Amino acid sequence: MPARERACRNCKMMTTKSKCENCGSTNLTANFSGLIVIIDPERSEIAKELGFKKKGSYAVRVA
Repeated sequence: MPARERACRNCKMMTTKSKCENCGSTNLTANFSGLIVIIDPERSEIAKELGFKKKGSYAVRVA
């Protein structure tokens, strides 16, 4: 059974691990909505607007 994705409450990055790979937080939740995938954060206007510095998947809204 694949691990369930969870969103970090601090930086909104998605992970299947027990600790956020972006900020190191363990404050994760399965209660999120929407998904943004950043491939090239340096050229992405969305990444710049939302403040995402690393490539990866991010939740739009985290509860």
